[in-house]
Amino acid sequence: MALKAAPELDRTLAALADPQRRRVIELLREGPRRASDIAKALALKPPALSRHLRALKASGLVEDAHPAFDARVRIYTLRPQSMERLKTWLADTDRLWARQLLAFKDHVRRRGK
Repeated sequence: MALKAAPELDRTLAALADPQRRRVIELLREGPRRASDIAKALALKPPALSRHLRALKASGLVEDAHPAFDARVRIYTLRPQSMERLKTWLADTDRLWARQLLAFKDHVRRRGK
């Protein structure tokens, strides 16, 4: 992954470090939800949820939209692009560790002979 993507990945990982934010993500995996529905499902007070949603939006993990029927309502959805970047980084990291472990295994075999 390019170095210029590192701050974006840092924001994603920082947002996911909080258990309440991960719970919001889990709820949104089921489908779009209003902020009030998320707050009720997680037993969070609106100001606390608002802070979590701002962090998730800043990280690019979620987005909100106003439905045509009521501009006061916000519907939150997941943004799969951010998760794709995270999955790519995890796959790259996994490949690196796999190569390192194979090299170590070969080194131990050679020394054992």
